[in-house]
Amino acid sequence: MKRGHADLPLHYGTVPPWLAQRMSHLGGAIVEAIVIEYGRTALLQKLSDPFWFQSLGCVLGMDWHSSGITTSVMNALKKAINVRSAELGVYICGGRGKASRQTPTELLAVANRTGLNGTELVTASKLSAKVDNTAIQDGFQLYLHSFVVTVEGEWAVIQQGMNPNEKMARRYHWMSENVKSFTEEPHSYIYGKNQGLILNLTDKDARPLKTGILDLTKENPDQLMREISLIMPRHHEVKAKDVNLKRLGAALALAHETNVQDIESLLLLEGVGPRTVQSLTLVSEVIHGSPSRFSDPARFSFAHGGKDGHPFPVPLTIYDETIEIFDKAVHLSSLGEKDKSDALKNLSKIAQEMERGFTPNNNFDAIVQKERDESYLYRGKTVFGDAKKPDKPKGNIQLNLFD
Repeated sequence: MKRGHADLPLHYGTVPPWLAQRMSHLGGAIVEAIVIEYGRTALLQKLSDPFWFQSLGCVLGMDWHSSGITTSVMNALKKAINVRSAELGVYICGGRGKASRQTPTELLAVANRTGLNGTELVTASKLSAKVDNTAIQDGFQLYLHSFVVTVEGEWAVIQQGMNPNEKMARRYHWMSENVKSFTEEPHSYIYGKNQGLILNLTDKDARPLKTGILDLTKENPDQLMREISLIMPRHHEVKAKDVNLKRLGAALALAHETNVQDIESLLLLEGVGPRTVQSLTLVSEVIHGSPSRFSDPARFSFAHGGKDGHPFPVPLTIYDETIEIFDKAVHLSSLGEKDKSDALKNLSKIAQEMERGFTPNNNFDAIVQKERDESYLYRGKTVFGDAKKPDKPKGNIQLNLFD
């Protein structure tokens, strides 16, 4: 199994309604697009990848590095998907706190509607939680448990634990196709701040230990837990070091330096402004990008900013236009008309092609400042209020990361 580690600073508070509704709409469109294009198994594979999951949270406008992405994204997806579960063949159960304790009841209800084995699903839910809370004693107490299941009986688990003393969170990812045993390396990924020596009875090297415990021996149970190598920093602002400037620059160059009308395959996006093309390109990559493209989740915050204002306020006008365009494309695609969805798919492909031979310059801070200065033009908003027109213009800043 893949392992590594990452920091997820604990963030408290709630998502404001103006963002929660948009997250649900766009998140639902993204999930539907993935199911239509690649199938339900591919959706579960993406959900069980913490890099992709963090990138999804960023493109939806959440704080790019915090623990709040987990709760907010799963809430948004549950609201969007469950009203259409019969059509999509995907069901999301559980959630945070009290909602997590409803998981068995919700899974049995899903089983009754689909003919799946409810007992097996409930057992998988309980064991995955038990493993991460008890078999792995890493200082994190679970407070969120989300169980995603398809009509084929495949499932993924996303759950998160909290360590208040360290002000950190750790998220655990599971996928049924990877689970051969609940007691031996069952996870797709575990990530969080490295806590040093911990008790991990799911490590394959702990086989003798588990035998010893059963035999009531005193074998030392301490093992180093393997974790994946994604590290999220504590700082709130997005810095140049947090993103792959070559990838980000290609998306910006496509949006702001290319006339979309000059690209034959994108003619169906005629009339869409450069700033919206920037967001569409990043959302397109979340849907169509390969796993290696998500090593820098912060890059995707340049689609719709963040609710705390980092890297810039959420541009509601752009967000709403993105939702409208993807909603229409997904709806037409479900009817067999794939022209618009293909055009959106091509955005990510063209951006990747533009990366070749590009050398980033040192204009990153100027690009962030330009987004902030122009935020008021797009009804920019944060949890602190509406974006204001800057007192003094900064002059013409070229939105270019390349020499």
